[in-house]
Amino acid sequence: MATAYVLINCDLGSEQKVIDQIRPMDGIREVKGVFGAYDILAKIETTTAEQLRETITWKIRKIDRIRSTLTLMGIEGQE
Repeated sequence: MATAYVLINCDLGSEQKVIDQIRPMDGIREVKGVFGAYDILAKIETTTAEQLRETITWKIRKIDRIRSTLTLMGIEGQE
């Protein structure tokens, strides 16, 4: 199982709209608004690292009003 945490910055006031678009995506296990340097935290789990990259690159990063992302990929076997 491949796991990643994606930290997301989005336009001011668009947090809930972005969360609503991310939540139904395949592989999304958790998504919530957060305080601090980032606006949203999403946890993603897929069967392969390639599926993980595709979800982040072609689905999450393409959402309007997202300004930037930072992805933290888990190391398989270190749980």
